[in-house]
Amino acid sequence: MPDRRQAPGRLDRLPPQSFFLVSAVFHYLGPSLAVLLFARVEVLGVAWLRVASAAIVFTLWRRPWRLIGRLSAGERWNLVTMGLVLAVMNSVFYLAVDRLPLSTVGAIEFLGTVILAAAGARTRRNAGALLLTTAGVVTITSIRLTGQPLGFVFAFANCALFVLYILLGHRMANAGGRGAAQEGRPANIDRLAGAMVVAAAVATPWGLGGALPAFGHPMWLLAGAGVGVCSSVIPYVADQLAMARLPRATFSLMLALLPVFATVIGAIVLRQIPTVPDVAGIALVVLGVAIHQGTAIHQKTTTEINQKEQRGLRTAGIGRADGIADLPGHVDILPRLK
Repeated sequence: MPDRRQAPGRLDRLPPQSFFLVSAVFHYLGPSLAVLLFARVEVLGVAWLRVASAAIVFTLWRRPWRLIGRLSAGERWNLVTMGLVLAVMNSVFYLAVDRLPLSTVGAIEFLGTVILAAAGARTRRNAGALLLTTAGVVTITSIRLTGQPLGFVFAFANCALFVLYILLGHRMANAGGRGAAQEGRPANIDRLAGAMVVAAAVATPWGLGGALPAFGHPMWLLAGAGVGVCSSVIPYVADQLAMARLPRATFSLMLALLPVFATVIGAIVLRQIPTVPDVAGIALVVLGVAIHQGTAIHQKTTTEINQKEQRGLRTAGIGRADGIADLPGHVDILPRLK
């Protein structure tokens, strides 16, 4: 019989880690450009320009209203909640980077993901990886609350919201099961597009007023749109592509690299040169991620070997597994949002 399985597309041929790297670069490239725009437009106004321009791009590209009728009540609630999180998270993130170095905000943003990664740390090697990455973040952060206490309030609020973004994003990326997510990625992007439209509506009451001066200066408006594409279109789409193929715990620990990207991009674009403790912290973070990825590769290889053996048994008619539910996997360790 002919093989009816769908041939992998161009995106399927790329490793999921490549999508994460794209997301990581633009995750801080966009905000660094936004910091430069703060001299012309109010902070919350820039945040609104980011969300609103991204919503326009997503609407023209994906036409998310076509998806609403096909969503269940739970999926609609997830979409609306994601929009609310995006609106508030982007706003408090900009309020934080207006007061603190980008590398510091990036390090604090990562701290919440330690909790997610810890849920998947079933081995001593993974636990050691978490200890290294956490130590690296603490080294990079070097928190001094006497300098900008309000900036740290916004930074930790962004940290908590970033955790919600990861949880909701994984639920959105894997709606209908991991197989459905991998075969129907456009639907996942449509959900993200709908969430971004919700985010733009939510952020309008506190952001539109500050953005009004940009409408009288086309270059400022164009810069705000560029921030939106760099910050909320490219990285969020890349996140969805990565989340659909990476276990949640693996993706969460890979986020340990975000302080590295924040430090490098902050130094290049904003001239925020890292100190010796910053460099030491980055080294610890990279080492921790490398240790975890080594464990993940070993686990993947073992799993592939077991799958091949099971396929051989089924071909021989031995020990058929029809009707037997799958055991909980790495992605199912964390409790799902209800």
